[in-house]
Amino acid sequence: MVLALAPPDGHYGLLLAVVPFLAASVHGAQATAALGLLTVAAFGGLHLWRTEDSADVALIKLAFVTAAGLIAVLVSQARGRERTLDRTRNVALALQQGLLPRAVPGNSAVDVCHRYVPTDTEAGVGGDWFDVIKLSGARVALVMGDVVGHGIHAAATMGRLRTAVRTLADLDLPPDELLARMDDLTAQLTDEDDTRDLGATCLYLVYDPVSRRCTMASAGHTPPALARPGGTVEFPRLATHPPLGIGGTPFTTTELTLDEGTVIALYTDGLLDLRGRGPDAALRDLADALTPADRPLPQICERIHAQAPADRDDDIALLVARVGTVPADSVATWEFPPGPASAGRARAATSGQLERWGLDEAAFTAEIVVSELVTNAVRHAAPPVALRLIKDETLIFEVSDGSGTAPHMRLPRLMDEGGRGLYLVGALADRWGTRYTETGKTVWVDLPMPARASGGAAAIETVP
Repeated sequence: MVLALAPPDGHYGLLLAVVPFLAASVHGAQATAALGLLTVAAFGGLHLWRTEDSADVALIKLAFVTAAGLIAVLVSQARGRERTLDRTRNVALALQQGLLPRAVPGNSAVDVCHRYVPTDTEAGVGGDWFDVIKLSGARVALVMGDVVGHGIHAAATMGRLRTAVRTLADLDLPPDELLARMDDLTAQLTDEDDTRDLGATCLYLVYDPVSRRCTMASAGHTPPALARPGGTVEFPRLATHPPLGIGGTPFTTTELTLDEGTVIALYTDGLLDLRGRGPDAALRDLADALTPADRPLPQICERIHAQAPADRDDDIALLVARVGTVPADSVATWEFPPGPASAGRARAATSGQLERWGLDEAAFTAEIVVSELVTNAVRHAAPPVALRLIKDETLIFEVSDGSGTAPHMRLPRLMDEGGRGLYLVGALADRWGTRYTETGKTVWVDLPMPARASGGAAAIETVP
């Protein structure tokens, strides 16, 4: 085009204006500026020995070449900023995907399906996260959270908070106490870096497949959606609390009893997109997408995601879980009076129940574990002492008592006469720990399930 408008015999020097644009397509702003200066200097030098043009025409041509160089520098800067934003977004997205769970397997308590869809905006990905945490007693915790802001800092904060939630969940804290500690932790992180707002919302839900009780607490997060098997959808009214990071906030829990097959949907506010539609319409669309609840979970996830607006400006995190139950014939409970004979009675009751379940191979290991736990409860704790066996993916043994003092494992020395019981339990078990209740504590142990397993009859009795 330049050749057509400016033939070489008259305006061939104007071809030099193309050089800065070529540099902008390859090099950065500094290199483009340097080549632009050289272009202007070369054009000016060409007119030192050309006298055909008047001074005014020469100045116009020089201004044209100079303007072309400046525009090329601006184009190069814009391309550099675009590359930086893309690189920052890719790093934040990779960081977030690395911190989120890669796989969320289901268990006897829940079958789960999840979706995470990052937004495509200049602000970058957000700090949305979700988790499914296996707890003691065949229970499971469902977590959904959203960190304020976008970009690498939001993703890094999300990873820190998710790790803290898993650590506190391993202590078997109730939802209200867990959120209270998360609130204090977030406030401490804010104090460490007062240049950023590190607030976050969080919903923590615990489901027990034995009692079918669902306990939840929220820190400024959207309530879950519950799709009952009968076709109704409800959004439980949770106690209103501020997001994490305020510090000193007392949280309260909400308890519900769920029917088998109920679908729980946890989500972040990006799914509702309240900037583009009203809250009533958003919740109505979500309820329509959840029903009927007996469909496969991937279909429910896809339908919910399809309800989200395409022009949203926030990430979407979605976790859908269908609750199950532990059959009554897979749970056995006994109570024992204080006394040295309780350990022997507990061993006999355990071996008999395992025989009815067809798990004779596990009897020897189970008797060792039960004997140690019941003996500790009788000697060092307060009545009542209860033993519960649960046949699930693992064999679960729980001994409850009325004391709030938890046992601690220690490595005994060579000449010590005691202190080896819990050490032996820890060596035999997959996991073990203590959770506190309103009346005392429960010490639980998970043993691996033998290869041969069959059903059996229920056993709920009191041993005199």
